[in-house]
Amino acid sequence: MNEVTKRRLKAILIDLAVSSAVTAGVEYALRKKIKNEAFHALVTPTAVMWGLELAQLKSCGQTVGYRAMGLKLESEDGFPLTTEQLLKRMAYRDTVGGFKYFKDKEAYEGIDGRSMAHDRYAAVVVNEK
Repeated sequence: MNEVTKRRLKAILIDLAVSSAVTAGVEYALRKKIKNEAFHALVTPTAVMWGLELAQLKSCGQTVGYRAMGLKLESEDGFPLTTEQLLKRMAYRDTVGGFKYFKDKEAYEGIDGRSMAHDRYAAVVVNEK
């Protein structure tokens, strides 16, 4: 596994921990208003993770985990990241990405780990800060 890929994995785990903590707080607040358990199991964690990731990446190109690992997400063309790019990246990663990974692991990661399949789809690249 490439060094950048290892750092990306650690960053994702950090972001997952932060998202889980925020999700616990949001669920506590919403539990009185929304009684549906499926909503709390499926919708809340996904919405919180996507919301946090979108807000952080849109504002500075880094999530808490990326900042801790010294990584930054940038657009391939050098322009600021757009909301559309970020949403495409997250949707691809969380839906089609898993199937692509199991189909061909080497092609998913790319040559140097800076551009995985979901990054290439959204025209973004992860650089070391």
